[in-house]
Amino acid sequence: MSLSAFWELVEIRTKIASLFPFIIGVLFSLSYFGQVHWGLTLIFFVGMLIFDMTTTAINNFMDYRKAKSETYRETENVIGVEKLNVRHVSWLIIGMLVIAALIGGYLSFQTGWLLLLMGLVCCFIGVFYTAGPIPLSRMPLGEIFSGFTMGLGIFAMVVYINTYDLRPFYLTLDLLGDGGFALTGNLWQLVAVFVAALPMVFTIADIMLANNLRDLETDIKNHRYTLVYYLGREQGIKLFGGLVYTCYGIILLGLVVGIYQWPILITWLTLPKIRQNLANHRQELPAPHSFVYSLKNMVLFNSSYALGLLLSLLWQWFL
Repeated sequence: MSLSAFWELVEIRTKIASLFPFIIGVLFSLSYFGQVHWGLTLIFFVGMLIFDMTTTAINNFMDYRKAKSETYRETENVIGVEKLNVRHVSWLIIGMLVIAALIGGYLSFQTGWLLLLMGLVCCFIGVFYTAGPIPLSRMPLGEIFSGFTMGLGIFAMVVYINTYDLRPFYLTLDLLGDGGFALTGNLWQLVAVFVAALPMVFTIADIMLANNLRDLETDIKNHRYTLVYYLGREQGIKLFGGLVYTCYGIILLGLVVGIYQWPILITWLTLPKIRQNLANHRQELPAPHSFVYSLKNMVLFNSSYALGLLLSLLWQWFL
């Protein structure tokens, strides 16, 4: 397998979706909790990237195996287009899974059991998103699982790694003693982490929603009954816009309750461009290019989100 074929198999260009929860998680750990563990954070980044590539490879592998359309197999799926050996692809997936698992195990040993639990949940969703007898991607659950797994899961794990010694949320488990366990933490800090993750949950869910809005007819041919199949394209378009607009309300809510500081309002400067992207998306559907607007919205909003947190840090330092 050539390197270019590998990049296509793992869709390296889409990894920016997991990069933003990571970056924002680090900035939020610094701005809200006041600390970061750079070494553990770097190791987590490597493991996160490998696992993200693994789940994408599994997605393409299972779509190829389960496809009902031979045309899709040979002209659209990367395995058919690049003439990849199916057995080699499966071994590559297993190898990447093992590496990601080893990294996850090491980080859990360093920081606590809760990271292992969160990692296993994300791993389960990532693997069974397209694998198994009833893949999650073939049901009206793809947007929910992709949004929360990446937007909340990655973000929460980054925050946990950087704050485990402060224990805003922590799991104690006594395997060598009586087997007792206790989940402890601070409710308001946990709520703050959840609220801060929601803009990423919604913008990442919009990527999957845009994909399903574009591919509605193809998905039906391949027996993939996504959320758009049940809602209809028109209601799906309204949901697509509603999710990204809700992100602005979350920023205001977070500012009012003290999760953010005033520089976070820089996110609102992106609203006119977001509105234009939503209008262009509606106009271009179901053309393939329509999908691009979900990526543009995700990058635009989350870039301003990260910038707002960075400016908040600078504001704190100069106080």
